[in-house]
Amino acid sequence: MVKHGKSSQPLAKDLKRFVDPFRVDGSRECHLKAHKPGEKGGIDKDTAQKITDTNRGRIRDLQEMLYAQDRWSLLLIFQGMDAAGKDSAIEHVMSGINPQGCEVYSFKQPSAKDLDHDFMWRSLICLPERGRIGIFNRSYYEELLVVRVHPEILAKERIPPELMTKNIWRERFEDIAAFEKYLARNGTIVLKFFLNVSKEEQRKRFLDRLEEPAKNWKFSLGDVAERALWDKYQAAYQDVLRHTSAKHSPWYVVPADHKWFTRVVISSAIVTAMEKLDLKFPEPEKARGDELKRVRDTLRKEALEAVGTPKKKKLDGA
Repeated sequence: MVKHGKSSQPLAKDLKRFVDPFRVDGSRECHLKAHKPGEKGGIDKDTAQKITDTNRGRIRDLQEMLYAQDRWSLLLIFQGMDAAGKDSAIEHVMSGINPQGCEVYSFKQPSAKDLDHDFMWRSLICLPERGRIGIFNRSYYEELLVVRVHPEILAKERIPPELMTKNIWRERFEDIAAFEKYLARNGTIVLKFFLNVSKEEQRKRFLDRLEEPAKNWKFSLGDVAERALWDKYQAAYQDVLRHTSAKHSPWYVVPADHKWFTRVVISSAIVTAMEKLDLKFPEPEKARGDELKRVRDTLRKEALEAVGTPKKKKLDGA
């Protein structure tokens, strides 16, 4: 670790080995099968916990400056198969940050109102304001994943029949890529995390949910039905990575079989991206600075008078 401010904090260069191998930004060809879900990055669980804890502290500091500067915003998108660990990753990595500057949205099955709009509408109205962090637990990418795997869902979206051509998926890739470029041009940093869990690890987590009564609520019979379509989902994710990865909106294929390493990769990617923004607390204008100095002097004077008052009364009563 290197010194950063008053405490020992990681700089982006210290975290490269936990970020670069998993980053997909269109600069080279991506093959999903080349990414191993069980990767541990050459570290153990205790070391991973220390790195994640330090990263959380740095994210908290950076978020405060992000909020104060009120120029940039950050959009974090989490995608993955059932039981990949999206909820726990969000909970652990983002714990400790100021909730006033962060909002989490979990996108489930679209409502009737959602279906009366374009496929990205419900996500657009949840985008983070300047100075804020927005987290999407699933997102508009479901339209290229679950909807593609289940064409019957597409039929319910009320799209004019003449627009339902064989090119619809390519067109949606283009729409999303253009939209994310638009966000980048307007000051929103987009980071996308695909939690890459293995089929075997998913099976273990499903069994864990079934065998522990306290976790039964997490299990749905629909999860098993989706598991049967594993290969189709993997092919859909491969296409998503190939067509929507860009330097201004990269994907991170995060190993998800070991949750402790998942958190290292995600937190390291967030710190790395935020440190590139050169965030700083805004300096007050001269007039504002003079005003603050007068207020500070007044408050200090009050403090001195408050200390002196009891002494005077004591003398009077002597």
